[in-house]
Amino acid sequence: MFGFKNALVMVENLGIIRTNLQIKDGKFYSFNDDKTLKTIRDDLIIVPGFIDEHMHGANGSDVMYGTQEALENISKSIVQDGVTSFLATTMTMSESEITKALRNIGNCFNSGLNGANLLGAHLEGPFISQKYCGAQSPLNIKKPSVLLMDKFYKASKQKIKMVTFAYEEAEDDFVNYLKQHNIVASIGHSDCSSACLQEGIKQGISCSTHTYNAMRGIHHRDVGIVGEVMIKENIYAEIICDLHHVSAEAIKLLYKCKGKDKIVLITDSMEARYLPDGEYSLGGQSVCVSKGTARLKNGTLAGSILKMNEAIRNIRKVLNISFAEAIDMATINPAKNLNIDDKKGSIKLNKDADFVIVDEDYNVYATFVGGKQVYKGGNYEI
Repeated sequence: MFGFKNALVMVENLGIIRTNLQIKDGKFYSFNDDKTLKTIRDDLIIVPGFIDEHMHGANGSDVMYGTQEALENISKSIVQDGVTSFLATTMTMSESEITKALRNIGNCFNSGLNGANLLGAHLEGPFISQKYCGAQSPLNIKKPSVLLMDKFYKASKQKIKMVTFAYEEAEDDFVNYLKQHNIVASIGHSDCSSACLQEGIKQGISCSTHTYNAMRGIHHRDVGIVGEVMIKENIYAEIICDLHHVSAEAIKLLYKCKGKDKIVLITDSMEARYLPDGEYSLGGQSVCVSKGTARLKNGTLAGSILKMNEAIRNIRKVLNISFAEAIDMATINPAKNLNIDDKKGSIKLNKDADFVIVDEDYNVYATFVGGKQVYKGGNYEI
């Protein structure tokens, strides 16, 4: 049992308040007891741990390498920018390579990675459209079929939690399969029309993958995917807020339509996150990282090198929103999207003690997962 005394804490439904916070058995235990509690600098704030539901790699490792070492490295690396939970996200490669990556995710799920929690897999590809394949290989694209989806699901040991797909290409019962297995159905890499997506939303689509990017945009005679996402109140909208993938004006438009509760910050990061400019790989394709962007040789954006605390900082600056509102977009919003908000996403008694100690500019001083400190920033001792 340990905790913090008279600290600034971002508490669910109360905002940022000065309080005690006690942790016991990996859970938030009490706000009252002041025994055996530590003190921290008055200007530091304890906030919920960040959740990255869409990321491919970091620090020289990629999910598609399909090894425990790769996932371990990713897990231990991303805690430095406050990420305490993540979905390991796949790419459109061969069926055997995807299966290998999913099998590895399933095997590592209960192995206790020594960093951020592995929540499961986000299957991004191969069920995407040729027209909007983005930085994914068009050679391995498959129609969204229940048969192949079931193979992937079993290979992952039932640990696929989200699927990005082109609804216009899907079999009639594909979305129903996802619903039956409590998998988040996310529209993305898709040429879906407005009318088509309306049907998909009725069936159970509840999320938009990296909104604006790799999808049919708005036209005044067909508002497309982007328009439907903005209109439909029940759809969560992922966004890559590195200010390269999406302009500040587009972010403002999305916020005006969706409000503060339906935007989910993601990094969509690839293996070059934390590494210098140079040549890297993503989904079997060569990527050039330079001046803050990752691109294929043809100039197509290929994931990002974004850190989650940078994404939070960026969106706050663009929207001029509160400190806490920006935090919500990387914590409780993705937790609700993934249906894990009963355990994660906010500081509330009996929830998992995943939290980060930051300053007002979101610089990370310490990261805790399940009450265990997994990162110390600089020379500051917690």
